[in-house]
Amino acid sequence: MNDLISEYQHYLVSEKMKSENTVHSYVSDLQNYIYYLNEKQGIDDIRNVDTKTIQKYLAYLKKLGYSPTSTSRALSAIKSFHKFLYLEHRTLENPATNLSSPKLDKKLPTVLSVEEVIKLLDSLDDSTPIHHRNKAMIEMVYGTGLRVSELVGLKLQDLHLTNKMISVKGKGNKERRVPFSLNTQKTLLYYIENTRKEILVNSKSNGSNYVFLNSKGNKLTSRGVEYILESIAKKINTNMSLH
Repeated sequence: MNDLISEYQHYLVSEKMKSENTVHSYVSDLQNYIYYLNEKQGIDDIRNVDTKTIQKYLAYLKKLGYSPTSTSRALSAIKSFHKFLYLEHRTLENPATNLSSPKLDKKLPTVLSVEEVIKLLDSLDDSTPIHHRNKAMIEMVYGTGLRVSELVGLKLQDLHLTNKMISVKGKGNKERRVPFSLNTQKTLLYYIENTRKEILVNSKSNGSNYVFLNSKGNKLTSRGVEYILESIAKKINTNMSLH
């Protein structure tokens, strides 16, 4: 059966154009699988493998302490291998067709505590136009829950400051109205009427229709926001990832 793995490896490289890491991972998982078939089940002919055999192997991996992620990866390799054998007429059927991967644990996103948020907002310096822009931006995302892509995509016409609302185009280009607080309204008003104009003057830019601008007076990018958040995280000395 090791010869079949070699053929499958060649197939992954030459026809499927898989990366070196992917091929190595699949081959390693399959070598463990073949070892189990030979040593634990006494199977030396791949044609004698059925669905129950594979299910026993998955239970064996769980007993060994494999995580759901590692088990899912091993099953992906096994399913791909048996599909290859079936398409190449090495087996009469594919015993892995109806097998599903184990459910993976969903990791909850880490969030800042109320105390950390207060510390974050209090740490924001607004002594320069750029610093005040950062403060307005942080207050906006904290108060509205906007995605970074939505934040940098905001245009002046999307702001309804009197009504304390913004129009946001999210995934699928769907538009929604998002309210914000009185404090955010005050910060945004000052930013639009003063800070933003200073950025445009200092940058000697012709102007941009986007709300949040970089030092050159152009649209702020998502990567630019990530850089700002990373800088703020270092300043307040938090080990959490601001995102």
